[in-house]
Amino acid sequence: MLSYRQKMLKTIKGEEIKEIPFVPRLDNWYMANKLKGTLPAKYQKATLMEITRDLNVGFHAVMPDLQGYQDPLDDVDRALGIWRVRDLPYRIILNGVQRNVFYEDDERVVEYLTPYGKVRARTRYSQKAREAGITITDILERLIKDEDDFKAVAYIYENAEVLPQYDLFQERVDQIGERGLAVALVNFAASPMHAIHRYLMKFEDFFIKLMEEPETFESLVAKIQGFYDKLFAVAVNSPADIIFLGANYDRNITPPPFYEKHILPSLQKYSKKIKEQGKYLLSHTDGENDGLLELYNKSGIDIADSVCPAPMTKLPFMEYKKVLNNNITIWGGIPSVAVLDNSMSEYDFDKFIDNFFSEQIDDGKQIILSIADTVPPAANFARVEKIAKICQDYNKKVGSG
Repeated sequence: MLSYRQKMLKTIKGEEIKEIPFVPRLDNWYMANKLKGTLPAKYQKATLMEITRDLNVGFHAVMPDLQGYQDPLDDVDRALGIWRVRDLPYRIILNGVQRNVFYEDDERVVEYLTPYGKVRARTRYSQKAREAGITITDILERLIKDEDDFKAVAYIYENAEVLPQYDLFQERVDQIGERGLAVALVNFAASPMHAIHRYLMKFEDFFIKLMEEPETFESLVAKIQGFYDKLFAVAVNSPADIIFLGANYDRNITPPPFYEKHILPSLQKYSKKIKEQGKYLLSHTDGENDGLLELYNKSGIDIADSVCPAPMTKLPFMEYKKVLNNNITIWGGIPSVAVLDNSMSEYDFDKFIDNFFSEQIDDGKQIILSIADTVPPAANFARVEKIAKICQDYNKKVGSG
């Protein structure tokens, strides 16, 4: 019998497997309910791995625990898109930069003193986020506010050092074992320009500046590119089979023309190098993907993670299957609203799941089934159990056919 790790790899490779692995993302649900003491009675003392074994599902290990740092100061550079946590294959050191850090309740201000002046950012990790199982902090104040800030931020990236921490990442690989696949994150931003858009500037300011003065970005993009090349070199040589680059695309936030010009070339470049190592590129495609699917096909992406179709977004699952056409493995497929009582009645849930397995999955090839983006804390867990059972029954039927 194949392990979940073997099933997932065969699925990604497009090999004949005659079953769909169900690998739901449960980390947010687990952390939120563990904090509140509201895990199902039988799981009150269980680890997340023990729960996946009991459900007979795969262990979802795409997203690192961004609160899994070893020192509180490891989290201070989040506004740069820099984390230092156990689940990453690298550790980043900022050279030639002095930091002043101030705390006020759930908020943190970090000032960076560079030879080109001072820049500052403000982030927040609220109790509400903790209760929702969210591990990523909000950026309230961006580092780049005017043209003078570009050189200071460029200096920070230029002098960043990236060191392997393969021993810690290997621990993660060993912990997951044959239950799933450990994924090595490069960065949630897929390219230097995407990093400026995602972390460094306010949304409106970024697009206005890019339209009116594109040359302003050139030096900063070049410095971030050097930093990305260092990150990538460490990640691709890690013990991971899958390399994670880029997340949270949406036609309203990363419109197709922006994606094509500023994201696609970066994914193509790194995808080629990943394939040379016999590994696979994953991108987190959880938004409104109308107009983006064709570009994903051109990007060299091997796995479209967190595919969240209608009724939560506009595109039906069958449209993903049609356009991606088994060129890209779909990881996801069931929108999180399906497991929420206040979003979908029991009758509508049963109807949706029946239709999904009977009509939408087509040939079932290159699908790693999951609840996208994640199983929410308020989920009716009986529905997650039901999906697991239906998927197992489907696999038995297909496997014996």
